[in-house]
Amino acid sequence: MTSPQEETRTPPLPGVAMALVPVAATVAILVGGIGVLKYPAELMLIFAGVVLSLFAAWYGTSLAQILTDMGEKIKRALPAILILLSIGMLIGTWMISGTIPLMVYYGLKLIDPAYLYVLAFIVTGIVATFTGTSWGAGGTIGVALIGVAQTMDVSVAITAGAVVSGAYFGDKLSPLSDTTNMSSLAAGADLYEHIRHMLYTALPSSLLAIAVFLVAGNSIGASSVDLGEVEGTLTELEGLFTLNPLLLVPPALVLIGSIMKKPPLVVLFVSSMSALVLAVLVQGFSVADLFAATVSGFTTDMLPDGGAVSDTLTELLQRGGLYSMYQSAFFVFCAFFFAAALENSNVLRVLLRRMIEGLRSTGGLVSTTLLSGFAIINGTSNALVTFFLVNDLYGEAYKKRNLHPVNLSRSMEDSVTITEVLMPWTVSGVFFATTLGVANFEFLPWAVFNWSGFAFSVLLAVLAPLTGGFGIRRRQPEPEPEPEPEVAQR
Repeated sequence: MTSPQEETRTPPLPGVAMALVPVAATVAILVGGIGVLKYPAELMLIFAGVVLSLFAAWYGTSLAQILTDMGEKIKRALPAILILLSIGMLIGTWMISGTIPLMVYYGLKLIDPAYLYVLAFIVTGIVATFTGTSWGAGGTIGVALIGVAQTMDVSVAITAGAVVSGAYFGDKLSPLSDTTNMSSLAAGADLYEHIRHMLYTALPSSLLAIAVFLVAGNSIGASSVDLGEVEGTLTELEGLFTLNPLLLVPPALVLIGSIMKKPPLVVLFVSSMSALVLAVLVQGFSVADLFAATVSGFTTDMLPDGGAVSDTLTELLQRGGLYSMYQSAFFVFCAFFFAAALENSNVLRVLLRRMIEGLRSTGGLVSTTLLSGFAIINGTSNALVTFFLVNDLYGEAYKKRNLHPVNLSRSMEDSVTITEVLMPWTVSGVFFATTLGVANFEFLPWAVFNWSGFAFSVLLAVLAPLTGGFGIRRRQPEPEPEPEPEVAQR
């Protein structure tokens, strides 16, 4: 029998040179396999996880331990998985009720193509700020804006980049956002101080995004937009759906429920149920169609003239349903197998600790924090876990340099929250690529707010010695305790 000491023995850590081997292999598999060769992301994550598992086993960690850790990660992520499935249901029910077609109709009537991209950024940002969820904003108003872009025959990739930028601008600055709350909690910063401090990077990156989207929109000539097709789509939508303002009730319920801080799953479910009621009362669909749209997604075959629907509208309308998110849900399992293997291999811990030992300046510390956050979120695919890992690695270093916790919490947001969506092997990346129908590397160059937020955060840190510490907040010296008054002795 093994002694208790043997059972709890901590596996030895690999050296720096050895730790680089599985890291190089993992980067080659993920970037080469997914980004270059376009192999399925799920399979590449499993391959990378196997490589890391073999490395962990070499240093004494069993596969059973890795699978146990994977199960723990999935348990913690279960609420996010349920929200993922619920948004699939929401899209299907909003389609059959006519809610999304109504949004597209209003968008085609009101939006000038030259301002579509910048409005996609602003409108999605407003929705995300009020609801506190980038996923909710992208899965609702984002889908409608993609439909507008498809109908106008303008760049879907730029529109998707604007939607992603707006969704994460609002999510990052919303006091209702779980990532905003958890990053400030992990770093030990006050929530509203954290939000104010993020403006140093959020404002310049949002202004840059607006400028880019205005320039890109103004490059669309009048001849680039087929106005005849737009008019034809408007007429077709009027013929296929009863476009009643009552159809805005489901999104209004999402907005109200989010502001009232009701549980997201409850809010999404209530909104979906209201959409199903409207689908019967306003559109006249059968109960069988309602169930099919909820589970399998809406199809044009459900429409009275399903066979006569144009290709443009067919591509727009046929989406949603619980099944549409099954692939993303399966991806979560693959991602967490990879994350558990990465964690048990200890390679990141070894490499990051060595990096910390060599830091000599505030700019170096903040820049390394940003790079580490980006690396860890790509490995764990879980922002909340990453926040606490980053704090464990760098919290003491920030204290020793007399840096306020809001510097650390902002670095977490700029390296974790807003960058996760850019990579096709993360949960958020898969969600937006699936929901918007645009591959991550296609919208990545246009997700201006996301990559420029990271860049501005690095810039502030590096230029701090020249700018007098602009954007870098120091701790206030703690007041010395007042001497206790002497008590007269009897």
